[in-house]
Amino acid sequence: MDTDRLKAELAAQGVRYVFAQFTDIHGAAKGKLVPLAHLGDIVAPGAGFSGPSIWGTGLPRNGPRSEYYGRADLTTLQPMPWLPGYARVVLDGHVAGEPFDACPRQVLRKQVARLAARGWTLNAGLEPEFFLLQKSACGYDAEAADTLEKPSYDTKSLLRQRAFLDKLTTSLNECGLGVYQIDHEDATGQFEVNYHYADALRAADNFMLFKMAAHHIAEEEGMLFSMMPKPFAERPGSGLHFHLSLADDNGNEVGAPVSHFLAGLLHHAPALTALCAPTVNSYKRLMCGQSLSGTSWAPAFIGHGDNNRTVVARTVHGRIEWRLPDSSANPYLALAGVIAAGLDGIDRKLDPGAPVNQDVYEMSDADRAALGLRLLPQNLGAATEALRADAMLAEALGANIVAEFAALKSAEWVEYSQHVSAWETTRYLNRF
Repeated sequence: MDTDRLKAELAAQGVRYVFAQFTDIHGAAKGKLVPLAHLGDIVAPGAGFSGPSIWGTGLPRNGPRSEYYGRADLTTLQPMPWLPGYARVVLDGHVAGEPFDACPRQVLRKQVARLAARGWTLNAGLEPEFFLLQKSACGYDAEAADTLEKPSYDTKSLLRQRAFLDKLTTSLNECGLGVYQIDHEDATGQFEVNYHYADALRAADNFMLFKMAAHHIAEEEGMLFSMMPKPFAERPGSGLHFHLSLADDNGNEVGAPVSHFLAGLLHHAPALTALCAPTVNSYKRLMCGQSLSGTSWAPAFIGHGDNNRTVVARTVHGRIEWRLPDSSANPYLALAGVIAAGLDGIDRKLDPGAPVNQDVYEMSDADRAALGLRLLPQNLGAATEALRADAMLAEALGANIVAEFAALKSAEWVEYSQHVSAWETTRYLNRF
C-alpha cells in the first residue's frame, strides 16, 4: 500500500502518531508510539522490540534472534476516535526476517490459511462481557445503586453508564465494528457489548481494539474496565462466547462439514480449555455453583445441544456458539485452536454425538455419565496438562508457542498453589 498516501490521509484527519500494536501471549495489547512521518519504517523492516522483554517469545538476550520486529498490516491502520491525533495499526511478529512462530497473530494466520486452502473462511462473532467498577474505601465494585439480586437487563444501571457506553459505541462504530446491542449482564457491575462478526483474523483484531478503547474510556470516566473472568465469588463470571460459522469464497454458509467441525471442538475441548480459559481465576467461572442471581451460564460439561446454554457448545441458527472462552482469553490463540480442532474433526469425520437438550445442571452425576458428558478441566494445571498431551494441537499451532504457553501457565498454577490465602488462615490457623 502507498504509505505516502496513507500518511497524507491520516494527517488530514489530524493524526500525528501511530500506535504500533501487537498482542503478547497473555492476550495483552503491547506496542509503541511512532510519529506518523515514520509509518513506512514499521512496514519494513518493522517496529523493533527486545524479544526477551515480551512474554512468551522464548527469545535470547543476544544474537540475531534477540530482536522482535513487528511489521505493520496496513489493512488495519485507522484512527482511534477516542484518542484524537492517534491511529492504530496491528503488527505481525517477525524474527530473523521470517514470520515468528510464537507470535499469536502469526499462529492464527497459519490456521486461517489452512481454511483458505479449502476455500473456506471462519466467521466469528465474539461477545465480550466485562465489569465496570468504581473505587471505594473497600476496593473496586459496581456503582452503589447497582444492587439488584437479579440484575440482568436492568435498565436503570444500564442508563446510568450511558456516558461510557455512548463514547465506546461511537468510537467502535467509527472504526467499523458495528455495535448493535448493549445490555446489563447477570452480575452487578457487569455489561456486554455486541458488535458485528468478522473473519477470524479481523475478529481477533477487533476484539483487541475493543479492549483498548474500553480501558481508555473507562479511565477517562473515573472507572475500572475489567475482563477478569470472575472478580466476585458469588456472582457470575465474564464469558467471551464465540459464534462460529464456515463460509465459502462467495460468502455462503458451508453446512455439510459443520457437524464434524463441532465434533473436533468437543474432542479437543480439554486442551482448548487452556487456550480459552487461560488464568487461575478462569476456573472459578467454569465450576458449577450458585451465584447471587441464582443462575450460572458457564459451561462445565463437554457436550452440545440445540439452543442449550448449559453445555459447552450451543447450536442455534446453523452456527456454533462456543461457550468455553472467557474474557481473559488471547483471541488469536483461542481462535487458532478452534480452527485446528475443527479441521481435525472434519479430516477425521468425527461424530459429535446426539445433542443434549436438557439442563445439565439439573441432572444427576449418573445421568450425565450415561450421556457421556465429560467434565472440563477444573483448574489451570489440569487444563495445561491436557494441552501438553494433545499432540495434534501442538503440531497444528506450533510446538514452540505451545511449549512457551504451557510453561507460563504451569508456573502460574504452581505460584497460585503455593499461595496461602486469607480463607486458609481463617479456616485452619486455630483449628489444629
